[in-house]
Amino acid sequence: MTTIYSPADEDTVRKLKLGQTVHIRGKVITARDEAHMHALSAGNEAEKIFRNATVFHCGPIVTKDNEERKIIAAGPTTSARMNKLTAEMIRRYGIRIIIGKGGMSDDVLNVMKEEGCVYLAAIGGAAVSLAECLNVNDVKWEELGMAEAVWVLDAKDMGPLIVAMDAHGNSLYKDVNSKVSENMRDHS
Repeated sequence: MTTIYSPADEDTVRKLKLGQTVHIRGKVITARDEAHMHALSAGNEAEKIFRNATVFHCGPIVTKDNEERKIIAAGPTTSARMNKLTAEMIRRYGIRIIIGKGGMSDDVLNVMKEEGCVYLAAIGGAAVSLAECLNVNDVKWEELGMAEAVWVLDAKDMGPLIVAMDAHGNSLYKDVNSKVSENMRDHS
């Protein structure tokens, strides 16, 4: 098990291997569809938020007691929904780590290889367990709504997460799809 400190640098993410189990400590930001679209038109403000970020594809459930905000559920959302926006986000902001579920497109994988970014798979259905590892530091673009706002979080051993797409162009999702296709050909 490896602990990654966020924000991570390119050398750190390039050393991660496909299938490796990791935990994250440090700054993690949430971003879904609306946050990605907003970020690509927000200029300097987005630069400050997303530069070298660890982006968690998540729409957390957050409670507020007096002024204290608390994450009570933080399950990963399907990352493929952000395929059309992610390559540009990685290039523009130097995003180093993406956390989500289900993987991303070959186009995104190619940009991850070029720019030095990895995709970590979070376990779906573990929203409460993941929330226990996260504390709210800030929220940006709250007008987008709870699920779409960018939550700036402090992660304490967030995980376990699996390196499912590495910075060398390897993908567990591609490997599984290839094996399934092989098995289908062998049995037809």
